[in-house]
Amino acid sequence: MKEGIHPEYKKAKAVCSCGNIVETASVSDTIHVEICSACHPFFTGKQKLLDTAGRVERFQKKWAKKEDLVQKKKGPRTITIQD
Repeated sequence: MKEGIHPEYKKAKAVCSCGNIVETASVSDTIHVEICSACHPFFTGKQKLLDTAGRVERFQKKWAKKEDLVQKKKGPRTITIQD
């Protein structure tokens, strides 16, 4: 490998939203993850409700804003019929 062009590979902490911290190696100091082996249903054997509704609601709000802007740009449409 060439010297001086690669980022430094160092010890890092992976921090889960459940509070679990796992030490690993990376070019970043900390890595934030939403789910880990300590809280994932596959590894724990328990079913746990995840907050995915927040993401869906954010997406729906974003699209609602876009639709409002499109309607304001277009304005009300009037159709005139000529004989």
